Amino acid sequence: MRRTWISALLVVAVGCTAEAAPAPTTLPAVTTITTPEPQLEVESSDQPPESTTLPSATTTTIPLDPLLGIGVELVTEGLKRPVLVLSPPDDVRRFVVLQGGKIVIMNQDGLVRSEPFLDISDLVNDNSIEQGLLGVAFHPTYAQNGRLFVYYTQANNNSILVEYHASGDPDRVNLGSATEMLEIEQPTERHNAGMLLFGPRGYLWMSLGEGGAASVNAQDSDTLLGTMVRLDVDSEAPYAIPSDNPFVDGAAPEVWAIGLRNPWRFWIDASTEMLYIGDVGQGNWEEINVVSIDAAGSNFGWLPMEGTRCFLSGCDASLYDLPIVEYPHSEGCSIVGGVVYRGEAIPELSGDFFYSDWCQGWLRSFAFGSPDINEWDVGELGQVTSFGTDASGEVYITTWSGEVYKLVPLR
Repeated sequence: MRRTWISALLVVAVGCTAEAAPAPTTLPAVTTITTPEPQLEVESSDQPPESTTLPSATTTTIPLDPLLGIGVELVTEGLKRPVLVLSPPDDVRRFVVLQGGKIVIMNQDGLVRSEPFLDISDLVNDNSIEQGLLGVAFHPTYAQNGRLFVYYTQANNNSILVEYHASGDPDRVNLGSATEMLEIEQPTERHNAGMLLFGPRGYLWMSLGEGGAASVNAQDSDTLLGTMVRLDVDSEAPYAIPSDNPFVDGAAPEVWAIGLRNPWRFWIDASTEMLYIGDVGQGNWEEINVVSIDAAGSNFGWLPMEGTRCFLSGCDASLYDLPIVEYPHSEGCSIVGGVVYRGEAIPELSGDFFYSDWCQGWLRSFAFGSPDINEWDVGELGQVTSFGTDASGEVYITTWSGEVYKLVPLR
C-alpha cells in the first residue's frame, strides 16, 4: 500500500516554521498560546488472519534519539466519512467507524477488510452532517464477553444507544444480538454530539448535544440534551444508574454534568482520571473543559456562557465550570478534540491532549496544568473529524475526505 509521511518540526510562531537545527537534547521551542485564566469497499488483504492479542510486554529499554518534532503517517485512505479509530483493550486490530453505519477492520498494513465488522447502514440516518453512526465503545472485558455499544441517528431523527455482541467469528458482530438501551428524542437534526467511552472505573460515558433547539436544554438537568451521561452497564440490563450520579432523584438520573452545547468528542485520561471535553461553540469561541471524573454535577456554562465570556448579558461566571482552553473563531470554527497521548512511541509527550479544528485542520496539544499550547506543523490535514487510539495508546486522526493518519515521532 502507499504510505505518505507528512513530517514536521515544531513551529516557533504561529504560521512560521523553524529552520532545521542540530538535534537538541531537549524539546525545541514550540508555538505557545497563553490560555486565559479562570468506498467503503477497498481491496482486502490477502494475508492470513492475524492474532487479535497484543504481544506480551518486555522490560527491555532502548534509548531514544532526541525528539525533533512529530509527523503524521497516512495509514489508509479512500474511506467514506470515517469518524473514529479505536481498539478493544489488548487487541491488535484497529477498527474504523464510518458515519454511514459501518465499522471496518484495518489490518496492520493499512488495508481495510472488504467485509465490515458491523453494518447497520440500513438503520442509520446520516442525512445531516451531524447525524449517522457517531459513537462506538468496546466493553473493558470485550475479549471475554464480546460486548460493544453504538450510538447512532435513527430514521425518525432521534438518537439511540444500542448494545451488540460479537458473533462466533471474532471479526463479525451478531446483528441479532442488538439490545436498545436508551433513545434520545432530538428536537432538530443538529448538535447530536455522540462520543462513547468507558472510564477507568468501568462506567460507560456518553456526550450529548443540546439538540440545536434555541439552546433551551443545556441548563436543564431533567433532560439528557446538552449533558455528559454516565451509565453502569454491568449491574443490570439494560443499565443501572451509578449511585453517585448527581441527579439520581431527577427526571434524568443518567446525567453526570450539564451545560454543554455540542460535545462532539471527549476523552478520559485513565492515568489521571481527568475528563477532557471539546465543546463546539456558537458565536465566537471554541472551548475545552477539563475536570476530574469525581466532579459530578459540573455545569460547563452553555447557554449563559460561551468559553470564559458571557453569551447572555448579565451572566455570573462564578456559577459555572469554565474551560481551561479556548480559541476564537479567527483561528477556527468547530473544535475536534481529542485524546490524551499515552503511547510508547513519543514518551516526551505523554499526558498531552491533542485536538484540531474542523475548518482549519491544524494540530495542537497541551499538558494539563501548563498555560501553554503547542502548535505542531504537520501540514494541512484537511477537515479533521476525530481522534482515536489503538490498544497501545498511539494516536490516530480521521478526516472527512477519507484518510486515517497516525501520529509519529521525528527523531
